[in-house]
Amino acid sequence: MNEFPDMSQRIRTRFAPSPTGFIHLGNIRSALYPWAFARATGGDFILRIEDTDVERSSQAAVDVILEGMAWLGMQPDEGPFYQMQRMDRYKEVLAQMQADGLVYPCYMSMEELDALRERQMQAKQKPRYDGTWRPEPGKVLPPVPEGVKPVLRFRNPTEGSVVWEDKVKGRIEISNDELDDLVIARPDGTPTYNFCVVVDDVDMAITHVIRGDDHVNNTPRQINIFRALGKEPPVYAHLPTVLNEQGEKMSKRNGAKAVTQYRDEGYLPEAMINYLARLGWSHGDDEIFSREQFLQWFNLDHLGRSAAQFDEAKLRWVNAQHLKAMSDDALAALIAPLLQQRGVAADALADGRLPRICALFKDRCDTTLALAQWASVFYADVTPDAEEKAKHVTEAIWPAIESLRAALATCDWDKAAIAAAFKAVLAEHGLKMPQLAMPVRVLTVGTAHTPSVDAVLELLGREKIAARLRKA
Repeated sequence: MNEFPDMSQRIRTRFAPSPTGFIHLGNIRSALYPWAFARATGGDFILRIEDTDVERSSQAAVDVILEGMAWLGMQPDEGPFYQMQRMDRYKEVLAQMQADGLVYPCYMSMEELDALRERQMQAKQKPRYDGTWRPEPGKVLPPVPEGVKPVLRFRNPTEGSVVWEDKVKGRIEISNDELDDLVIARPDGTPTYNFCVVVDDVDMAITHVIRGDDHVNNTPRQINIFRALGKEPPVYAHLPTVLNEQGEKMSKRNGAKAVTQYRDEGYLPEAMINYLARLGWSHGDDEIFSREQFLQWFNLDHLGRSAAQFDEAKLRWVNAQHLKAMSDDALAALIAPLLQQRGVAADALADGRLPRICALFKDRCDTTLALAQWASVFYADVTPDAEEKAKHVTEAIWPAIESLRAALATCDWDKAAIAAAFKAVLAEHGLKMPQLAMPVRVLTVGTAHTPSVDAVLELLGREKIAARLRKA
């Protein structure tokens, strides 16, 4: 019996990945739009794991799907449901279809099928099953071979066409005489992909199927199974492929990264949602928007028809915009655990400086890892860049550094007082600001290029400055 409630009056979408490889950005884009459509319309988003390919499916791949969606805040309303746990339901529907004459056993062996296809191709015909075992009034079927377990084939209509209005591709029409009788159960009785999908979509009351256009060829077959079961098919939207930076279809084989790797590389979930949304959908010329804006704006009418190409430089730029827009306190909450992973003690982070450090450096960072790298110099030991040290920290500048160190040991500890100390030392030694600021930056934070030197030193603190400005 169907375990799902009747929700036919409510929009219900689904994401149905196969856990046969790590989920990448092209896959997750196919989850983003059904999730967004359900959220934008007050509907339900269902997660279904299509794990019937037992040999290639793995728990590790399932974990990446669940982790990636949780990180992006794309939690399903229902699921995950696993197809392998629904085998009894599929077999129940298969038995009913067989009783209704909608499917029939076919005893054609693989060798016979291969030979048939070979003959068809030599005759310049489309290779397809020829209906040898399809029962028809007055037709005499071949004798059933001994010891052969049949497949079950679906009695596809032989006349008319399958027509649907695709929300991306427009009207699509496929003549039924181009479709042969699909195998929907293997000799051992296990159901096949196209059949399981239909039973799931019926049971889960899916109203809109938003998926990659590699499924377009499956759609007419699935629609015919829906109609054979007396059910109306859902609305379909077939999304163009996401291409990698080389213009190939994004795939693990072509170097695509697991979506969780972007989390580990310091990308923000809000930025990923923003970037992925623009890989095939648009809202005017808006490039940067929040999750809330995306869900407010999203509909199926502005899905693109052409393939979108992934661009990591653009993704980093989008991430940088979201980093800049975050509050300093929220950023500090993200950076603190990254600093602890680098060995900074939790009590060292309790001094209240981290939000101010984030404020000072966030404009020059495009990932949280880059920001954590800057923040770490305020808590951990620093080794100056050798090349920059050789260039800027010369013997000639040490007297001025010593004068600055002495001035900083006694001045008030705020930006204005530090700036005044610099000004006095520059006047005393006849120097310009870069001549002193560059070596001071190298010695205190490891590099010559930082935000305002007085702001950096104020945050570093008097003791660290005194220790780092000593001549090695």
